[in-house]
Amino acid sequence: MNNVKTLILLTLLTTLLWWLAVSLYPQGGFWLGLVLAAVFNLGAYFFSDKFALMASRARPVSEQELPQVYGIIRMLTEVNDMPMPRIYVIDSPQPNAFATGRNPKHGVVAVTTGLLQIMNRSELEGVLAHELSHIRNRDILISSVAAMIAAALVILARMAFWFGGSRDRNNQVGAIVALVAMIVAPIAAILIRSAISRTREYQADRTGAEMTGQPLALASALNKIGIAAERIPMRVNDAVSQLYIENPLKSNSRRRGGGVMKLLSTHPPIDKRIAVLEHMADPFS
Repeated sequence: MNNVKTLILLTLLTTLLWWLAVSLYPQGGFWLGLVLAAVFNLGAYFFSDKFALMASRARPVSEQELPQVYGIIRMLTEVNDMPMPRIYVIDSPQPNAFATGRNPKHGVVAVTTGLLQIMNRSELEGVLAHELSHIRNRDILISSVAAMIAAALVILARMAFWFGGSRDRNNQVGAIVALVAMIVAPIAAILIRSAISRTREYQADRTGAEMTGQPLALASALNKIGIAAERIPMRVNDAVSQLYIENPLKSNSRRRGGGVMKLLSTHPPIDKRIAVLEHMADPFS
């Protein structure tokens, strides 16, 4: 179901791009915006792992330093026929983790020191399985496609704002449609991109729980992470916050709730994620 939702949202995002292009640039300006967005996001796709690691102040770690993490990941990758990812650690008291890499061969898993301090083995296994699921499900690719389309929408809207679209100004109806498209499309793109991110988190929870066969262990880990994220700040670039298993900037925004913020959130509410995992453990509940 999460994969179906992702497909529907990507289709909606693509349709939104087509509508904005037709409204603002019926004579071909659409392609310029699309090419610019593609170039920018291809660069992000190929170098996103380096940027994410640098922005998170992550450092590579050896098996001698983190034998338990290496052992769990090696076991999970062998069972699921995946390449062994590179492993990094982040010196932060907040328990968190993220995965990046454009495909399984270039996978990276990073964990914080705070995560290693409060998780028992089964909880840590659940978190690492969640991150490996992002790599296995090629969520970085999905996110890059969504980012490319969303960036194209924003670029097209800004080009129209600064330089004007190519629609006939004497056509009042067309001008109104173009103005509405210019305002609404970028906002809608952000909302849809956030929704795609939330569906991929749900799917990574499900796939990770299936990898370990212990959905309650991941649920327990998420509960610990959610509580800690609200009270322990973490220094991280906002551009990579969506990669983490939970928003690392949650402590900075806990007082700014509400329906709009939920729509803009890249992560589903922790309690809903836990409820889904508990249902997996007991489907008759």
